[in-house]
Amino acid sequence: MGLSGLREAALAKVNLCLYVGPLRDDGRHELVSVFQPIALTDQLELEPAGLGSSVDRVVCPGVDGENLAAVALRRFRERTGWGGAPMRLTIDKRIPVAAGMAGGSADAGAALRLAARAAGIEDDALLRTIAAELGADVAAQVRPRRYLATGAGERLTPLPAPRPYGVLVLPSPAKLATADVYREADRQGLPRDADNLAARLREVSTAAVDLPDELIVNDLEPAARALCPAIDVALRDARRVGARRGLVCGSGPTVVGLFDDLQAARAAAARLDDRNPRPIAVAPWGAML
Repeated sequence: MGLSGLREAALAKVNLCLYVGPLRDDGRHELVSVFQPIALTDQLELEPAGLGSSVDRVVCPGVDGENLAAVALRRFRERTGWGGAPMRLTIDKRIPVAAGMAGGSADAGAALRLAARAAGIEDDALLRTIAAELGADVAAQVRPRRYLATGAGERLTPLPAPRPYGVLVLPSPAKLATADVYREADRQGLPRDADNLAARLREVSTAAVDLPDELIVNDLEPAARALCPAIDVALRDARRVGARRGLVCGSGPTVVGLFDDLQAARAAAARLDDRNPRPIAVAPWGAML
C-alpha cells in the first residue's frame, strides 16, 4: 500500500421501484426492486493507522454510533484471517445520512473493497457473503451496478446499463430509520401477498432497462409520508419543476425526481435552489454512452 493510502468511491443508490411482499421468518420482507447507483458518492481512504494504534479506526464526521463500515472491516478480518496492521478508514460523507439512499451500505461495500485490496484478496463471492450478513442493501454495494433485487434485497440479477437520464435529489433535514418505516408499513397493511409480488416481478423483469412510469412505485411511500409529512412538500416540489416521476427513495425521507436528461434535472435543481438542504442533480452511474 502506498503512503497515500487506498481510495474508493461509495455510490448512493435509488430504488427505481420497490415492491414489498410478505414478512419472512428472519424478520425481513420479501421485495422486488431495481437498484440504480447514481453519481452521488462518499469518498473513502484506507491507510495504516500508525504507531500506537492497536485496532482499526473509522473516522466519519457527522455519523453517530458505530459505522457500518467499521463492522465491515471487522468481519473481513474475522472471515479472511487477514492480520495486516491496524488501519484508519476516513469517510468524506456526501450521501445524506439515514435518507433511504443506502449511504451506510455503500460505505460498507467500499470498505470491503478497500480491505480486499489491502490484503491482496481477489474474491468477490466472499465479499458478497460478508456483505449479505451486514444488511440487505450491502451486497449490491460490493460492485455497484444496476440490479434486479429480490429476496430481501440480497439476491441480485445484473441488468443492462440504463439509457442516460437525470435524477433530481431532494435531501431532507429529517432522518428516518428503515426499521421504523417497515413497522409503519406493516401497521398500515401495505405489504403485498406472494402472488401479487410474483406478478410485479414478472412485469419488472420484462421492462427492467426502461421501466414505464406505472412500474415506478415505492410501496413504502405511504409509511414514510406518515412518519415524515415534509415528504409531501418535496414530492410537490419535484412535480412543480417538471419531474416526469417523483418518488420517495427507499425508506425515505429523500425524494427523487426523474427527468429525461441531466440538463433538465440541473435546471430543476436551480429552480429549487432556496431549499435547505440544497437539491442535487446527478446522472445514473454506468449509463449507456
